[in-house]
Amino acid sequence: MEFIGERIPAGPQEAYQSTEDLLEWMARQFARFGDIYRASAFGTNVYAIREPEFAHHVLVENWQNYVKGQFIKRVAFLLGNGLMVSEGELWKRQRRMIHPAFDHKIIATLSTLIAQVNSELLEKWQLAALKQESVNVTRDVSGMALQVILRFIFGEDYERVGSRFRLLSDESARDLSFAQGFRALGKIVLEVAARRRSQPSMSTDALSVLMQARGPEDGQSMQDRQLVNEILTLIVAGHETTASTLNWTWYLISQHPEVERSLSDELANLTAFPEFDDLPRFVYTRQIIDEATRLYPAGWLMTRKALKDDRLGDYFVPAGTEIYVSPYFIQRNPNVWEDPDRFTPDRFAPGSSISRHRLAMIPFSAGPRNCIGASFARVEMQIHLMTIAKHLRLRYIQSRDIEFEAGVNLRNRFDFIMYPEVKRPNVTAL
Repeated sequence: MEFIGERIPAGPQEAYQSTEDLLEWMARQFARFGDIYRASAFGTNVYAIREPEFAHHVLVENWQNYVKGQFIKRVAFLLGNGLMVSEGELWKRQRRMIHPAFDHKIIATLSTLIAQVNSELLEKWQLAALKQESVNVTRDVSGMALQVILRFIFGEDYERVGSRFRLLSDESARDLSFAQGFRALGKIVLEVAARRRSQPSMSTDALSVLMQARGPEDGQSMQDRQLVNEILTLIVAGHETTASTLNWTWYLISQHPEVERSLSDELANLTAFPEFDDLPRFVYTRQIIDEATRLYPAGWLMTRKALKDDRLGDYFVPAGTEIYVSPYFIQRNPNVWEDPDRFTPDRFAPGSSISRHRLAMIPFSAGPRNCIGASFARVEMQIHLMTIAKHLRLRYIQSRDIEFEAGVNLRNRFDFIMYPEVKRPNVTAL
């Protein structure tokens, strides 16, 4: 790649090989070349960045010059042309139609549902603690998150159709076979939608909101194919991101007893199951989630493609260049974060981020294409952690090293098996 008179980032001469672990390969290049490097990957020219200001330019300042890149192809077959994949006018239309499902008031009312689902999980883990048995945290948290998102989407129809989506929590592989099985679940969405059209009701769940939504320009509803794409997108995004983050959160807490003690001290002030209005008071709980999200962002890599020539700082960006924006590397950038690989929830204490770049944390992306369900996910994660950690600690005896599986989401290759222990109550029990 030669452009006379233009400054191009340094980078490796050898192309990335698809047999290599992409996360490890990118880590090596950042260590060699700094906050930006150019490379050849998957047959195209790539600029990989971990500088927040560059991310701000691509995702916020000049976002209209950048469309989704190659990485989105991994999910396009799974989700169709839903909100995560679509571009241009279709994306704008769909975003406006879906947004009401995530209204602040709706999320507030869902807190009771989230607490109920987590109270069932708490009972299961309490029973295991009494029997001194282990629990599969990865699978159980996945099942909890799946139930929450399905109840949010299907409402009263969850009891009828929820079990048919267990593929997401029971099957850990994310291969072609999984994608084909998951796409087939679109038939269930159409069945529920057809039944509701023949028997109108006053449902306020997400499926009803999307069925009742009308395009802002033409007043038309979503076609069935698009409705399926959007519902399947909500299921995957609302389940996998939350489950992955909570999985890492429990692992980190289990490895840092001082954090667990501070969390217990804060939750001593919780005298009932957490409600929506309670959440802002429990600052340290939120700091733990923020720090876990910083270290292990579920969506570890976003890719964008430049439509026209552009610049990143002093560097020239030719049209067609893929930009790899990685929350994982931005959020561990040693030029931005002190001791970046260390789990330190206090780095998110009130007032601590004043001097930090606004895009030093982008686990839910940024700009117009940020995650539409970010607030929902944060509420769900906090209610889960508060509900469980009030009563139990999870002990993890590490039998093997952490081994990243950096696919669409950042996961540990092996399930976390832990031993729940009942905490001695020091306030009135829930």
